[in-house]
Amino acid sequence: MLNITGRQAGSFCDRMSRRNFVRIGSLGLAGLGLPQILEAESIAGKSNPHQSIIMIYLPGGPPHQDMYDIKTEAPVGVRGEFKPINTNVSGIQICEHLPRLAKIADKCVFVNSLVGSVGQHASFQCVTGHSNNNQPAGGWPELGSALSRLKGDRNAISPAYVNLSPKMQHTPYNFGKNSFLGMGHTPFNPNGDMKQDMTLNGITLDRLGDRKRLLQSFDRFRRDIDNSGAMAGMDTFNEQALGVLTSGRLVEALDLSREDPALRQRYGKGTDKKQGDAAPRLNEQFLLARRLVEAGARVVTISYSFWDWHGDNFGNAKRNFPDFDQAVTALIEDLHQRGLAENTTVIAWGEFGRTPVINKNAGRDHWPRVCNALLAGGGMRTGQVIGTTDRLGGEAEDRPVHFQEIFATLYHNMGIDTQQVTLPDHSGRPQYLVESKYHPLPELI
Repeated sequence: MLNITGRQAGSFCDRMSRRNFVRIGSLGLAGLGLPQILEAESIAGKSNPHQSIIMIYLPGGPPHQDMYDIKTEAPVGVRGEFKPINTNVSGIQICEHLPRLAKIADKCVFVNSLVGSVGQHASFQCVTGHSNNNQPAGGWPELGSALSRLKGDRNAISPAYVNLSPKMQHTPYNFGKNSFLGMGHTPFNPNGDMKQDMTLNGITLDRLGDRKRLLQSFDRFRRDIDNSGAMAGMDTFNEQALGVLTSGRLVEALDLSREDPALRQRYGKGTDKKQGDAAPRLNEQFLLARRLVEAGARVVTISYSFWDWHGDNFGNAKRNFPDFDQAVTALIEDLHQRGLAENTTVIAWGEFGRTPVINKNAGRDHWPRVCNALLAGGGMRTGQVIGTTDRLGGEAEDRPVHFQEIFATLYHNMGIDTQQVTLPDHSGRPQYLVESKYHPLPELI
């Protein structure tokens, strides 16, 4: 990763200094992220600044039957200790520890019959819609990468794809990786798995006015670091990248001190302590995601907490549900109040569900046969539950919904016809975004 040194002038919600945040992309294995993102966005040339997606990844697999699908008639060893409560939509009940969501259920969609999980403890299916087996040449692109290619806008304040996730200890939870679309469509990620910090020697924020000297420093950096040719042809976009980062516009979008303190309090803090081998519960990242959408980001991804509760399922839920409840409802309400909900889709989900039977450690184990998802915004018909599970919460009983149907819906909300649009892989072969047998959910469009 490439740093530009400068004075520390405050900090962001995750306690990173503003100086540390002013970085240009990620060095990764093959190139400099932000300029290539800008280059690729200009090639796409299909700009619509209004349509965006905020994806909240819940690493580890949340307990579906303890959230939106409480099984009151199941045996004691299955149903658990939580009770359902009524929502503001007649006939819809959710967990008693999600009272804020219950008050805005009319703005939400609860998918209780999500199927097709490959059963891997990884983010790959949630961020790409695909299995990581038998991938095309170059590998499947993440949703944000695909939309950076298809909908990127070089004039936006923010890069098209922003990943706010930190580096997580369990490596398969991490995302933001390269694909057949190339490094230019990987996300801008200040918190991710970076090879190292690279500083432009002799260049500080006080001297950024000297563009010629700065660009010479870039040239030296490229010659010294890149022997693969992967960074060739990016000179045209270096100055644009610097313009985005040094004009202050992106920094302003990331500066939560500009928000009303009452609104920040509405989102809550959560905790900056990492949970398990995954992520912290940083509630203000939800607010940051909203600000980035306002700044022009197409996709913003968040990894939130740790949900692999093989032990003490209900104690963990009592600690996690209230923070999640506060953050996600604040986001949904904030989008509505600012007129952004119609064109911003929110999705929160994990890679699989949990076992119906509570184990000897009072936990629930991995269960890929059914799980859930929460959707909001995006012009969808909200205030409904899609699908049901059986009496034990172990099988989709009515209206099973496949992961790829969710992805077809997300692309539809961005104005993309998944039956028509393809992207070329490294071999030049056109690849559909989802399999042709899957379509957007008709209940929502």
